[in-house]
Amino acid sequence: MAPTADRAERLHEPLPEIPQKRYFAIGEVSELCAVKPHVLRYWEQEFPQLKPVKRRGNRRYYQIDDVLMVRRIRSLLYEQGFTIGGARQRLREMPKPVNDETLGPDGAMSGSKPTAPRGREIRQIRSELENILKLLDH
Repeated sequence: MAPTADRAERLHEPLPEIPQKRYFAIGEVSELCAVKPHVLRYWEQEFPQLKPVKRRGNRRYYQIDDVLMVRRIRSLLYEQGFTIGGARQRLREMPKPVNDETLGPDGAMSGSKPTAPRGREIRQIRSELENILKLLDH
């Protein structure tokens, strides 16, 4: 089978779910995003938003935000047909998703989908509930 036909087939396959862990090696991100490692390294040079942590021996460790960014870049380039420059401009204009649930399975922005509150949102909800309790007590 020709390489371009193989790539076209992979573009339409759903991407695997991102595991809940802190760091991902470049090989893991490659599999999670269906993009080869050398492409990830190239995208780091082209997209300032993509900055994996580099550790001993210059090894890259991606965080969940980086994986989501790779999926957005992949969607813009491979599925929506943007050029590198066009994708870079589009990323500057796009609001940054708060978490994984604001993206579709392909890494593109999705419609409103209910999300579970996390970290800062939980603290904000708690604070608002405490304020309501104070109002009810008076």
